[in-house]
Amino acid sequence: MSDLLPTTSIGTHQVRLDGPDKVRGRAPYAYEHPLDDPLYLYPLQAEIARGRAAHIDTSAAEAADGVVHVLTHTNAPDLEDTEDGELAILRSAEIGFRGQYLGAVIATTPEQARYAAGLVDIGYEQEEHDVELREDHPASREPESGSGDVFAGDFDAAFAEAAVSIDERYSTPMEHNNPMEPHTTVARWDGSELTLWTSTQGAHPARSTLAPILGLDPDRIRIISPHVGGGFGSKGVPHADMMLAALAAIAAPGRPVKYAVSRQQMFSITGYRAPTLQHIRLGARADGTLTAFAYDAVSLSSQTKEFPEEATKPGRMMYAGDNRRLTQRVVPLDVPVPSWMRAPGEAPGMVGLEIAMDELAVAAGLDPIELRVRNEPETDPDTGLPFNRRRLVDCLREGAKRFGWEERNPQPRTRRENGWLIGMGVAASTYPAGRQPGSVARIRRMPAGYEVAIGAADLGTGTWTALSQVAADALDVPIGQVELRIGDTALPNATVAGGSTGLVSWSAAVFAATEAFRAEHGTDPAVGAEAQGEAEANPAAEKFALHSFGAHFAEVRIHPATGEIRLGRMFGMFSAGRIVNPSTARSQFIGGMTMGVGMALHEKGELDPRFGHVVNHDLAEYHVPVNADIARIEAEWLDEEDPHAGPLGARGIGEIGIVGAAAAIANAAFNATGVRIRDLPIFGDAFLPT
Repeated sequence: MSDLLPTTSIGTHQVRLDGPDKVRGRAPYAYEHPLDDPLYLYPLQAEIARGRAAHIDTSAAEAADGVVHVLTHTNAPDLEDTEDGELAILRSAEIGFRGQYLGAVIATTPEQARYAAGLVDIGYEQEEHDVELREDHPASREPESGSGDVFAGDFDAAFAEAAVSIDERYSTPMEHNNPMEPHTTVARWDGSELTLWTSTQGAHPARSTLAPILGLDPDRIRIISPHVGGGFGSKGVPHADMMLAALAAIAAPGRPVKYAVSRQQMFSITGYRAPTLQHIRLGARADGTLTAFAYDAVSLSSQTKEFPEEATKPGRMMYAGDNRRLTQRVVPLDVPVPSWMRAPGEAPGMVGLEIAMDELAVAAGLDPIELRVRNEPETDPDTGLPFNRRRLVDCLREGAKRFGWEERNPQPRTRRENGWLIGMGVAASTYPAGRQPGSVARIRRMPAGYEVAIGAADLGTGTWTALSQVAADALDVPIGQVELRIGDTALPNATVAGGSTGLVSWSAAVFAATEAFRAEHGTDPAVGAEAQGEAEANPAAEKFALHSFGAHFAEVRIHPATGEIRLGRMFGMFSAGRIVNPSTARSQFIGGMTMGVGMALHEKGELDPRFGHVVNHDLAEYHVPVNADIARIEAEWLDEEDPHAGPLGARGIGEIGIVGAAAAIANAAFNATGVRIRDLPIFGDAFLPT
């Protein structure tokens, strides 16, 4: 642990510092920043999945009351760089997916903009489209980016000789990020500087992405985002909505242009988790020790821009075994662009893998926990490096004790309560423990304490509070003497709040700034004294395989007459290094687990192949868990520090809570009914007689 930390604040429960302003409506989200005389944008979107807009007649819209401008590909501002197909919008009449932006109406009220958008006449030349993912699709190919395939040993021979084996297919559906705050941008162009009040997980990364496309020096773009109402990955990179607002502001200079993406528009514009098809083959000795491991995954992507959902990622390092085959493929289709969603790769990848491990445990006659213990690797099977601190077995055993695993009957369909079948399931969890270099923090001595400035983001995760705790301990002052400033490119650079790297990366910058401040100004600095420091790459990443681990336990009840499935209780036990704020950390773990419940029991984007769009594109029909779905959910963690994670001793926790959660529920459903579910989400008809 660093000598910067006297640990007076870190590790203690702290009420969210931003909480009072949020509950009183004083914390401005993107749409709420007070600006004079704003305009409002409503988009024009393609109603076909492939083809071109043969004509766009905007005359009626331009004549409508309140309309200031109608933007289309014929009059849109030029872009300097058009390589990013998702962001290079309004370049031509070509259409790559249903919902693609074809333009926008800008008016003095949102009602006028929406009404006038309905007056625009668009004629289409439609082409045959392809939106259906299948394993044998002829367009299937290796991703342009990604981890690559793995071939080790002789899988075919080992699998053929295995005493116990399974050979099954699994699938996860299209899933959609649905943060409470929709994607929103308010853009203003004054002729020389573009200002964006926007909902983003990274102000500086967003500016770095937009600047070259718009042909602007980054210093001519300012992004302001102090409060974000959720993201779950969808706000980790700019999407076309941010670019549309920027182009609208440039086309109508001087006045701010407001655009809040509607809930329905989010299903085609702001990214989603691509569906996956997974073929898993496991071979083992009679004692359950793996000898052959194959994981072949296919995910959907877009013709417009590739994004692979790398389901095989966790399989590369999760369990021991010498004979391995892992392949990842993508199928580019005429669909909207998929993107990050909480734990991309790991969340869907551990669905198939952890259900498969449960199936192997049944085949080998072993307790599912014991099977996992017997297949613990001594070093990372993917890199050969030692693990930083692999405590999966501790999570499994301690979690089992706290959950009451000994009450589980290994024989399915044997436990009944009040007419309901009761079952328990377990699944492992893992997520990389990364740290990004490049964040910079600035510390300034103030009359009543210290100002700590860094362009970090708070998505509701607790950054305002946890980073203040880190700064307070680094500076050896009470937390009340720290004034934190975040969420603005006018502040020093910060990396994205994504990949569970936010707090640990920004904390490293705060530590560096504190060291620089003390070296320059000593322990009794004058008011106005300041210094800054930059986070460096974690040198331990070259020596260790850095990961966090956990174990999920679920109990479900299923009615044999109706197939209704209800979550009775769920418990997660995690190894994630030092916990900065137990209150906000528990919220993050439980939030991830709740998303896992949605993954298991509710969420599925229904893509209509005839028209190429998601038909259940709102919260009335795209179901997410609500209070009634979560009876009892708890999370705990091992008391530890990770010296390889950096001076904070902590690892990121934003995503590990969802990884494996859905598989634990599916495994519990099997224990309750004897019906094995391999395709998510789980619906009641799966348990009814055919």
